[in-house]
Amino acid sequence: MTTEAYAGASPDAVQHHYDVGNAFYALWLDETMTYSCALWATGDTLEQAQSRKLDYLIDASSAAGAHRVLDIGCGWGSLLERLVDVHGVDHVTGLTLSPAQAEAIAARADERIEVHIENWVEHSSEEPYDAIISIGAFEHFARFGLPRCERIAAYRRFFRRCRELLPPGSRFALQTIAKGGNIRLDRRAARELRFVADRIFPESELPWASEVLEASEKLFELVSVRNDAGDYARTCGAWLGRLRASRKDAMDLVGAQTVDDYERYLNASVEHFRNGHLALLRCVYQRT
Repeated sequence: MTTEAYAGASPDAVQHHYDVGNAFYALWLDETMTYSCALWATGDTLEQAQSRKLDYLIDASSAAGAHRVLDIGCGWGSLLERLVDVHGVDHVTGLTLSPAQAEAIAARADERIEVHIENWVEHSSEEPYDAIISIGAFEHFARFGLPRCERIAAYRRFFRRCRELLPPGSRFALQTIAKGGNIRLDRRAARELRFVADRIFPESELPWASEVLEASEKLFELVSVRNDAGDYARTCGAWLGRLRASRKDAMDLVGAQTVDDYERYLNASVEHFRNGHLALLRCVYQRT
C-alpha cells in the first residue's frame, strides 16, 4: 500500500490542530492528556471518566495482558501508558502525525512504548499485533468533499490494513465521531459545524455510521457498537469549563483568537452531541 492510496487529511492539516501546543492542551485536558470522548459514571471526575473509557476499549479489544498492541492515532500517549502500566501489555506501538505528540511520548523514555510519526498507510510490522485500538483518528481518514463511495473506499482500505496486521480471532476497537441520524440542522447549527470543519479540523470529514459498518463488512465481524453522544457532550462541556477557567493563561500561550476559536468549537460540540447532530461510536470488531 502506498501513500497515494490515502484519502485522508494531510499531515499539515492534522498538525494545524494537534500541534497548537502541548502546554495549551494541558490547560484544559485532564492530567493524562486524553483528547477524546470519556465514558462517564455517576460521580466521575474527568480523569476517572477518561480512564474508564480507556479500560473499556482495552477490555473490549482483549488487549489486557497481550504481548503487542497497536494504537492508531495515539495522541499524547495515555492509552499506551495505561496498556503497559495497568493492563500488563509487554510492548505497545503508537502512530501519530503530530511531532508535538510524539515528542511528549518519547520523553517518557519507556522501552515498552514505541511511537512513530507515521500514517497507518505506511506502517508495517514483521509480526502481527495481538490487538489494535484506534480512538479519535478515523475522523481524519477521508478528506472533506469526497463522495460517499470514495469515503467508504478510503475507510475500507483502513479496515483492510488493520486486518493484515492482526491474526484471526483477534479484536480491533474503534472509537470515532460520526454524523448524527435524522436530526435536521437549522442554519445556525449548520454554520457552527462548518466553522469547526474549516477552522479547527481542516480537510477532515465525519463518517456516517452506515459508512463505518459497510467499510468493515467481510473483513471484520462486528461484535458490538454503541452511540455515546451524551458522554461526548459532557466531555466537551468539561473541557470548555477548564479552558474558560484558564483563559488568561491560554491567551498568553496561543493568543486570543485561538482561544476564542476553541471555546466556540467546544461550545458547538456540546450542543451538537446533545441534540443528536453528532454521534460517538464505540465499535468492537473481531478479525475473521
